[in-house]
Amino acid sequence: MRNDNQSKETLEKDLLELVAEEGMVDRADLTREAALADLDIASADFIMILMAIEETYGVYISVDNEMSGVTTVQDLLSVASRKILEKSDA
Repeated sequence: MRNDNQSKETLEKDLLELVAEEGMVDRADLTREAALADLDIASADFIMILMAIEETYGVYISVDNEMSGVTTVQDLLSVASRKILEKSDA
């Protein structure tokens, strides 16, 4: 489990590293405005990314609900970091 007191900026940096690794995307290509589809992150890759976030941070993110409107890297970061920070505040 990661440090609950980390800043949102540090958290998002860590999440970008996780997305690069699990989505098999070059970290340099992961700009916040990049569309996930343009990065060739297929649905199977997306599921692997979510599973890694769940395993690393102990949060559940619903693909059907919370992720339904996610189209960019920033969208993904926003949803994931919100869930993680909510858990750490609980």
